[in-house]
Amino acid sequence: MLLEFIAAIVIAIGAGGAGHLAIRLSGGRLPGWITPASAGFAMIGFVVWSEYTWAGRITADLPPEVAVASQNAVTSWFRPWTYVVPFTNRITLIDGRYDRRNEDHPGLLITEVVMMGRWEPGRQVPVVFDCDRARMAELSADVIFAEDGTLEGARWRNLPSDDRLLRTACDRPPASSAA
Repeated sequence: MLLEFIAAIVIAIGAGGAGHLAIRLSGGRLPGWITPASAGFAMIGFVVWSEYTWAGRITADLPPEVAVASQNAVTSWFRPWTYVVPFTNRITLIDGRYDRRNEDHPGLLITEVVMMGRWEPGRQVPVVFDCDRARMAELSADVIFAEDGTLEGARWRNLPSDDRLLRTACDRPPASSAA
């Protein structure tokens, strides 16, 4: 956030300087408000560009094992242009680098769900998906793995069979197996 603020200030100074240079080169025939208007429009333009490209910049740098499960697009009254084109402020990812399956229970998938928000630190949550029963549970200290590979103490949450998070996790080919 601090770097984007500094970038917006630098862009405003540069655009204001360009506006001032245009006034000087015109011999003073251009109005003086060109300088602050150039700075203001450049700063607003940079902020809008930064908001709209955030999700694309994040997802472009993801490793191939990480899949985008969902993106949340929002509108806001203090950003009236978002009513025309909403922007993404949250992304939910499935990090396949952490996939674990038990050969005795192939319908269970242990993986990491990563939740990223604009201006928020990313959160990584270990979860288990029951792909056969369309449900998921967070792996917490209360969850114990029994000797047969089943889970005890898991708080299962039923999901619709077409849930994007469930489908993104379960429809991928297995990355690795754990016994």
